[in-house]
Parts: sequence; C-alpha cells; structure tokens
Amino acid sequence: MASMRSILFVILILPLVSCDRSAKVEGATTPASAIIETREGPSAAELAEVTKIVMLGTGTPVPDANRAGASVAVIHKGQAYLFDIGAGAIHNATRARYKHAIPSLYPSQICCLFVTHMHSDHTLDYAELVYTLWWRRTAQLRAFGPPGMQEMTDGLHAMMAPDLRARIASSQPVANPDGYQVEVTEIADGFVFDQDGVRIEAFAVDHGDIKPAFGYRIDTSDRSIVISGDTAKSERLLEMSRGVDVLIHEVISDSGLAKNSEGFQAYHRQSHTPASDLGRLASEARPGLLVLYHGLYYGVPEARIVEEVKSTYDGPVVLANDLDQF
Repeated sequence: MASMRSILFVILILPLVSCDRSAKVEGATTPASAIIETREGPSAAELAEVTKIVMLGTGTPVPDANRAGASVAVIHKGQAYLFDIGAGAIHNATRARYKHAIPSLYPSQICCLFVTHMHSDHTLDYAELVYTLWWRRTAQLRAFGPPGMQEMTDGLHAMMAPDLRARIASSQPVANPDGYQVEVTEIADGFVFDQDGVRIEAFAVDHGDIKPAFGYRIDTSDRSIVISGDTAKSERLLEMSRGVDVLIHEVISDSGLAKNSEGFQAYHRQSHTPASDLGRLASEARPGLLVLYHGLYYGVPEARIVEEVKSTYDGPVVLANDLDQF
C-alpha cells in the first residue's frame, strides 16, 4: 500500500514540476518539450570556443522538403551572426541550438543579421527572427542589408501591429515592450561591422539586374570565411576569397541548367554560377574548404553538382546539408 501511495505521489507531482518551462540551458540535447531560454551573456565555455559555421538553410526559392531557405550562421565567442534568413531558418536555428549545443542560436538570443540581397528566399524568416519571443528579448536585434532593409522592417512591423497591441494591452507580462525593435543599418561596399573580435566586409557581387547585391567576408582571430550570396562568377568575389579558410558559394548544375529554356538559361548565367565556373574560380582562390549551398539542380541528382565542380577543381569541396557544422 505504501508503494502504491509513492507511485500516486510521483504521478501527481510530475505535471507540477514540468509546468515551469523557463530555464537556463547552456549545452544540452533536444529537450522533451519547448522551453524558454534566458542567459545573461556568453558563458566561459562559449567564449573559449573556436569560430563555428552552421548551415541553417541550404535551399533555394524552390520548395524543398529537406532544405530550408538560404541562411548561414557564424558563431564566435557566444554570439550568432546570421547571413541571410530564408524560410525555415529560424526553426533550424532552434534545432541547431540543441544538436550542436550552441546557446546563441536560440532565436531570441541571436544578435545580428546580415542580408546579401532583398530576394524573398533570403529574407522570408526575417519576421520569424524579429517576432519570436520579442517580449523576452534582452538585447536589440541588429540587421544589416542593402537599401530596402528599413522598408522591409517597417513593413513587417505594420504586419505584426495587431500582435503588438494585443500582447502589450493584455494581462500577459511583457518584460521588454520594445523587444521587437530592430537597429537597421543599410550598407554599401566596405567594412560594415568590427566588434568583439569579428570583422565583416560587404562587397558587391554580380546577381544580374539585382543591384546592389553583396557577398560577405568574415574574419575572426582563428578563421576567415567568405559567403557568396547569389552571384554569377565574380572577379571581386575571387579577390575577396583568395586563401580563405572556408568559401561558402552558391551553385547551379551545368547539366541541370541545360534543361532550361533559352530565356532561363540566359537569366541564370547572369545571376548564378554554373558548377564548372565555380570550380575554375575555386582553382584560383584556393580556399581551405569549398562549401556548396543554394544549389539549383533542375532534376539532376544532387551528387552530380559536386562532380561538375570537381571537373575543374582539385581541392576539397563538400555539398552542405541543413544543420551541417564546419
């Protein structure tokens, strides 16, 4: 009988214990249920970590069951710097936070966003980043991007105004009523960020009629990284990429491109980089590692795009998947 009372006590008390979903989690496997994370700043362990790259999205505008929209996270000393924010990127940031034990990837902890250009497949999760748990944000999000960044920010605030009014006027505790505000910087070619051991330079790339469009070079104390954004083969990108540790570059399959109409082939050639051309660029740049993302395949097997790059490049190359870490 005493044993039965003990079992009943455990059954009754467990729901009471699990009701508190606010927690401080530093490194952990995926929790059994959703939790609210808070932290006062990077831990000593985070500050001691090497610079990491996490692929939050490796896809394109084409809906893909396995790939979120384009987004790359660079993690340095307990801060997450995101480059583009395509559809699904924030969900993947939450997954990566637990898969790789990176607290700064919890959405309301992400500090900074850098957008390459204003196309939807690179920006659709911007609202998700700004408005996920906005009332619990302790530090204002910073967003850097081409002209149009402020207009997009104002537009999403207008879209979400009913949410703001409802939460602020209700009985819900709102720790930070200004947590949804974003510090926006519209950028030009040149250095755009130099803080906490991270130096970021934007440089113009050739994305057809979309001007400006940028790539980014990121330098920390232990790594150099170039992210291409969307671009045709670019001489400026080549110069920025020479000898970098990691070059993350978009790509379109040569054989897949040939399946398109003449009009779309012309469009893609002025806006994106065929795999064989990327191999030639990498052969000159000689990065420590070439990472392929934002791959346009047009029905050919994904592995073929790596073969096409290797036909003109003999260095290390990998086709990234969502949540890969480098």
